[in-house]
Amino acid sequence: MILCVDCGNSRVKWGLRDGLQWAARGSLANSELAGLGAAVAAARDGGPDVRRILACNVAGPAAEAAVEALAAALGGRPEWVVGEAERCGVRNGYARPGQLGADRWAALIGARSLHRGPCLVVCAGTATTVDVLLADGLFAGGLILPGLELMRRALARETAGLPLAAGSLVPLPRNTDDAIASGCLQATLGAVERMFAPLAAAGADALCLLSGGAAAALAPHLRLPHEAVDDLVLEGLARIGRGD
Repeated sequence: MILCVDCGNSRVKWGLRDGLQWAARGSLANSELAGLGAAVAAARDGGPDVRRILACNVAGPAAEAAVEALAAALGGRPEWVVGEAERCGVRNGYARPGQLGADRWAALIGARSLHRGPCLVVCAGTATTVDVLLADGLFAGGLILPGLELMRRALARETAGLPLAAGSLVPLPRNTDDAIASGCLQATLGAVERMFAPLAAAGADALCLLSGGAAAALAPHLRLPHEAVDDLVLEGLARIGRGD
């Protein structure tokens, strides 16, 4: 069994992978990192030994220490995934491959394992990333935007008169809460749709794979072929762990 751990900006997601299937998955807020070992142990419940631990981390030293402690308790060491030039059929188009975030790199590998055609890889969390993966496996580049919640909070924090909005997406907002919520959603949807357009022109099988905590807010409004994936980063870590 392989343990995959994704230490994100707000949450730590983990999964126990048995072959091609997830035996268990879960997540914790970063403030609950102390409970990571107990959560994984409860999910294992005396099951098969964990033979490899694949992890990526954009959350800082505390998350790294929690994963290291968990690995030690399981009798192993984590294999930390970082951006690299090539892996699992994906080639990194960054000028400096190591600069690409580990979570984005793993998500691209996860996307490649699920779809072999042109793909737009969207991970909508604390930040939203919009990455172009060509049919030949080249990561051609991508965007980083503030996530939906971060946009709303930035407007409330950095302006004198705007609230922390709880509005909805409407075509022509006529109140401030809807104007903010619609602006954040439309900005993100516009970025996704603009990045997808060249892929759609290049191949009929172009697809947007959408993951992350805010994916459900975006999906109903996307005017392009898309599929939701629970956690593309974990899928990528599992693909790296298989090594085939």
